[in-house]
Order: sequence, then C-alpha cells, then structure tokens
Amino acid sequence: MAKIHLLVKKEDISEEKILEGNKVAVVLDILLATTTIVSALKDGAKEVIPVLNSSEASDLAENFMPGTCLLAGELDAKPIDGFLYPSPTLIRENVRGKTLILSTTNGTVALRKAASAKMVYVASILNNPAVAESLANVGEEQTILIICSGNSGELSLEDFYGSGHLIDCLARAGQHELTDAAKAAMYFYRGQEHAGYEIFVNSYVGKLLEKYDQHPDLKLAVSKGITSIVPILKNGKVIIETACTV
Repeated sequence: MAKIHLLVKKEDISEEKILEGNKVAVVLDILLATTTIVSALKDGAKEVIPVLNSSEASDLAENFMPGTCLLAGELDAKPIDGFLYPSPTLIRENVRGKTLILSTTNGTVALRKAASAKMVYVASILNNPAVAESLANVGEEQTILIICSGNSGELSLEDFYGSGHLIDCLARAGQHELTDAAKAAMYFYRGQEHAGYEIFVNSYVGKLLEKYDQHPDLKLAVSKGITSIVPILKNGKVIIETACTV
C-alpha cells in the first residue's frame, strides 16, 4: 500500500529527498494560495504560474501581451503595490482566459520547492475529494508527500485542518500506510470536522485576513468539495490535469 507522509511547513521540504524514489507531492496553502489557484482555474483561468517573490512576478509579467495576464500577490498577508490582492473572490471577476501570475509568502514557494516530485498536485478544501480520487491511482511502491505550506516556518492551523481533510478523503477511498504526522492531522480534522470556519477565523492568517475584510475568502476556503478539478504543477505552470497517471 502507498505510504502517506505529512510535512507541516514548507521549510521541511528537502528538494534532494523529493528526487529519491517515486514521490508524489500534494501542496496545500489553504489561506490562500492553493485555494486561490483552484478557484481561479475553476473560474476559467488559462493557467497559474507560482513564483518565489514579487520581483520574479513582475519580470515574468513583462513577457505577456497587455490584458493576457493578472499579477497577484501578498507578502506576510499584506498587499503588494501594483499587485491584485490574491483573493479568489476578487480575482474571479477578471481571470477568465488569462494567465494568473501569483506570488505568496508560503504557498507558491512550497510549490516551487516541491517541483521535482514525480507529480505535484495543488489541493484545497475545495477540491480535496477530487485530488484523493486521483491519488487512488498511485502505485503501492510510491510515497504520497502531503505538504502544508505553513506560516513562515511555523505550523498553520488551517493547513493542518486542510491536510487532515485530504487524508480523511484518502483513508475513506482505500488502504494507505499513514505516518504519525498524517494520522495526527486526520484525527484533528475528524474531531473538528464541522468547525472549519471557526478554526480558520481564529487562525493567525485568518485574523490577518479579517483586517482586510476578507470574510468571503474565509467562507470560500472552507467549502468542501465544490469542484472536481485536479490541478497539477507542470513545467512551472499549474494547469488542470484531465488524465493523471502516477
């Protein structure tokens, strides 16, 4: 059976170890990077390009024709001058048919650090059931590495909850070998299954988002299984994979 391992923050990612064996990575940054990515693709974005910082984002945007991309980002949950705030409910209005270039403090960095895995999935509460269904095809010899982006080197409460939701979906879909960290996240989720919004609002990042009146994003982020899309990171871009083979 496939082994499920959990990392609770992006700083725990070893890019060298990801290259070893057959590792499939799943990255979560519930508030807000992966929720924003999944929502943007659901709302018709052509693709999402995760970058390491705002400077890389600005340089990349220069390669696009006017009106063909959106530049969105935050640093420590604060807006970046000249960028849209990476709010899925705000981006929704203008993203259809465009490339979203996204820079965030944790989630986009985690995606880039995980890029050398055999397959990299982008997961959120919105699409965890669909990602779990796709992961049912993972071979017994492979490791599913679930990565919480965390909060600047510390555990993120909403990512831990979100990873527990994903692991719960995986556990219900089939037999897997869970590490203790993966079991801890799953049991936390099961004990607080219906308290997601309360957990998000009271998390460190949730309180920061409240300062910027981002209640619609908090409500969206806790919406379970509202889309069946399965985004993957491929050649530096997040796209919807229609036929994942892992």
